[in-house]
Amino acid sequence: MLMPDGAMQDFALTLDRILDHAARWHPDTEVVTATPGESQRIGYAQLNARARRVSAVLAERGVAQGSRVATLAWNTQAHVESWYAIMGMGAVCHTLNPRLTADQLAWMAGQSRAGVLIASADLAGLASDISARTPTLRHVLIIDGAAEIGEALEPLLVRSNGEEVVWGQFDETLPCGLCFTSGTTGAPKGVTYTHRGNFLHTLRQLQADVAGITSRDVVLPVVPMFHANAWGLPFAAPATGAKLVLPGRHTDGASLARLIAAEGVTIAVGVPTVWLGLIDHLDAVGGEVPSLQRIMVGGAPMPPALMERLEARGIEVQTTWGMTELSPLGTATPPGAMPRDPAQSGRPAIGMDLLLTDHKGTPLPEQRGAEGHLWVRGPSVVERYFGKAELATRDGWFETGDLATIDDEGNLRITGRAKDLIKSGGEWINPAEIEALVGALPEVSLAAVIGRPDAKWGERPILLVELRDDASPSDEALCAPLHGKVASWWIPDAVVRLDKMPLAATGKIDKLRLRNQYSRP
Repeated sequence: MLMPDGAMQDFALTLDRILDHAARWHPDTEVVTATPGESQRIGYAQLNARARRVSAVLAERGVAQGSRVATLAWNTQAHVESWYAIMGMGAVCHTLNPRLTADQLAWMAGQSRAGVLIASADLAGLASDISARTPTLRHVLIIDGAAEIGEALEPLLVRSNGEEVVWGQFDETLPCGLCFTSGTTGAPKGVTYTHRGNFLHTLRQLQADVAGITSRDVVLPVVPMFHANAWGLPFAAPATGAKLVLPGRHTDGASLARLIAAEGVTIAVGVPTVWLGLIDHLDAVGGEVPSLQRIMVGGAPMPPALMERLEARGIEVQTTWGMTELSPLGTATPPGAMPRDPAQSGRPAIGMDLLLTDHKGTPLPEQRGAEGHLWVRGPSVVERYFGKAELATRDGWFETGDLATIDDEGNLRITGRAKDLIKSGGEWINPAEIEALVGALPEVSLAAVIGRPDAKWGERPILLVELRDDASPSDEALCAPLHGKVASWWIPDAVVRLDKMPLAATGKIDKLRLRNQYSRP
């Protein structure tokens, strides 16, 4: 008679378990929110209890497993509570970006058919506008302060008299989140996250060669919770018991410098423009942030000059690459890796695989040392966009739209976006290469290259720059780094100086706006 095989417990990878873990094993570790005056503080155990009471408030308003609840808020304690309240009860948290217009956000909320919107008090006017344009929205609940409460708005009161809602006890493949892509290069698409995907993403993120967060760290996610899950940090910090510091609405250099110094932040995460504001402020006032050991940067190429300024202050810069469709982390340079190259994005951790192909999608015979179109696969990679019947993958691989190389050690280098390539005289020009060379100049804060229609060549590149204060290099000086490094016909035909580079809602350079404004001949 055959003996039965052994078995492991059926332990669903649902996100409620992350906050429950933090509440049990790190109950007093703080979650801090920057507010005017004294910062708001709470321990993981108390935050867990409050989040469960928010679930009861939502249940009273008809939210159930599978319901979609929209949020319109900054990185705050109340927003974190709302996240876990929504996801813990099996509903779907649809984050809305408050830097978009009411029409854009109403379209997204209408797509998801959200019945409840949770909004920051200082965004109550925008929330009302969204509600008026979205027939499915029945309730708008206000967090993070008092607002002028009208017929369409009500405060989210965390009460204890509501019937407790059971968390978890559902399939780990259930959707937990919805985020629309930034739309910097095309129309926004909805990406649905699952509990299993985000749980595995968290475990991958916590590896020593990725974020390497420990219970001794103080983590500051400047990347917003309304974009790609704040890169997963509201899950990663409680998963390891790290102190979580939330900046609220104000992420200018002065506000961040004060917060980092006051709370002893060791790891901070955000796009390059955020760190440009921080370092400019520190240079201007002679300030220091001695606790800050490491900055994780992604979302856009890291300007070499900015990296040098940060590292000159003893702050390690860890470059990464990812996308909303990847939940979002794809690759990362290991902490402490030397030498650090701002153009390098590191290696993938277990659970993420990379493939380079030609323009037709045929895998390159040699994956190392050749440039190709980048495809990815893994348990936290999108398979189908929200509301779409067709797959977003081919043979199990998702096409990122990026051009890339992989070196002999497996390090990824993004060399450009396929959609950004400029075709001039039948040949391709890669803006990213020009931007990296010009962006290395100490006088340049930000650089962008776009194509402009040309009667003879089809398209020609133009260079747009935001200069550092008091810098006034000539056109020739700005283009000088290109000579001998790129083909002569890649040299931009014109240079445009901008007082402020336009940024998309996620902090990346908004090339759509640049093309609309400057691509006319």
